[in-house]
Amino acid sequence: MTKEKEKDHLLGLIRTGKDMTLRQQVTLTLLLCGPAVLAQVASILLQFIDASMVGSLGAGPSASIGLVSTTTWIMGGFCMAASQGFSVQVAHLIGSNDFENARKVMRQGLTSVLAFSLLICLIGISIAGPLPHWLGGQDDIKPDASGYFLIYSCFIPMMQLSFFGGSMLQCSGNMKVPSMLNIFMCVMDVVFNFLLIFPTREISLFGAQMTVPGAGMGVRGAALGTGLAETVTAGLMLYFLLVRSKELGIAKEKGSFVPTASCLKNAFGITGPMWVQNVIMRGAHIASTVIVAPLGAVSIAANSFAITAESFCYMPGYGMADAATTLVGQSLGAKRKDFARAFMRICMVLGIGMMVILAVVMFFIASQIMSLLSSDPDVVALGAKVLRIEAFAEAGYAASIVAYGVCVGAGDTMVPSIMNLASMWLIRIIPAIFLTKAYGLTGYWIAMCIELNVRGLIFLLRLHGDGWTKKMEVPPDDEEVSAAPA
Repeated sequence: MTKEKEKDHLLGLIRTGKDMTLRQQVTLTLLLCGPAVLAQVASILLQFIDASMVGSLGAGPSASIGLVSTTTWIMGGFCMAASQGFSVQVAHLIGSNDFENARKVMRQGLTSVLAFSLLICLIGISIAGPLPHWLGGQDDIKPDASGYFLIYSCFIPMMQLSFFGGSMLQCSGNMKVPSMLNIFMCVMDVVFNFLLIFPTREISLFGAQMTVPGAGMGVRGAALGTGLAETVTAGLMLYFLLVRSKELGIAKEKGSFVPTASCLKNAFGITGPMWVQNVIMRGAHIASTVIVAPLGAVSIAANSFAITAESFCYMPGYGMADAATTLVGQSLGAKRKDFARAFMRICMVLGIGMMVILAVVMFFIASQIMSLLSSDPDVVALGAKVLRIEAFAEAGYAASIVAYGVCVGAGDTMVPSIMNLASMWLIRIIPAIFLTKAYGLTGYWIAMCIELNVRGLIFLLRLHGDGWTKKMEVPPDDEEVSAAPA
């Protein structure tokens, strides 16, 4: 039996309510998380290359992207949450073997997220000019920061469609295609950036001189390269979702794309708390940018590159969280809370284990990692210092990442969002104000390390109880799909 057939067979056991052994549960978890974790790790390696291209331009251009990065995270977080409002419903419907209603939700979701992303796009374009000033950026980096954010905003609908296609495929149990497409997107991003960031230049390849064309757009080229890569990926994601997916494909099926009130209400019940969390959490990240910005270009660049470098540790956790969302969602859709709890424990153990191992590696090679991202020795030294502090937070961070994926799969987003918000603002931001004044960037990362460990602990306490094991009610309805949290 091939791995793909084995995965489909094991998912079928969930959907039909049959028993599974612990070995089968672990096997299914590994089959789902494997491609997702691989894609996350590969994307980080390629992002290192991407970031190093900008880093080679100097601390100023790097700082201009770092200044607006938290705001781009807000935009991306809105789009991701919008997609999950529909994909979680689909996961529960597929878990209950209701593929017809799953496709209805998918069609309605596609229209909804596209309209939403166009609105976010217009908002981004309108604030691109004054944004760097609002964030307290220095005058020398404001033009590049504005230009980068403007181009980023123009491609938000493409990012949204890519998120939507990927999340729908994942919730159906297809982790391989979105993972491979995300890796492909990162490769395209690097290629486009190579051609757009730098001017036409002479390079030596195997002893031969050759001319490489380039647009010389600097940080604006980085934004354009990413946008073009997202556009290609969005098209491919939708092709595999709408045409090739055996669970959700609608190429030969007619149906309305007009969202119903019921479907939107269900989506908002999941997405609403995630949107509020996104605003307040990313607002906290913006507050952290404001806290760090007065420290100067070196600290801003070191902070930005260290965050990128830290993703070497935490992206496998996000891959495991994706698998947890699918497994828990389908288990609860099949009304198997015992499966949901078993998959929760398996995903938590694997996610924490992977991130702890990578944290140890990061601690010992922090300087080498930073040197790949920046040629500025001051940026490298400061970035390596804060990375070693952060290595002690990765176990707690892993617990919070995977646990949140579990809760999203259950449709339980309100309480986890409140937990995230309280942890971020009360335990990180407020202490960081005083620690940063006393110890500079090191003080901020000490506050972050403490907060992530506390956050992991409260998420472990959440999963210890039964509050997260909500299920979606899925009554048959030919006109409106109802899969709202009970």
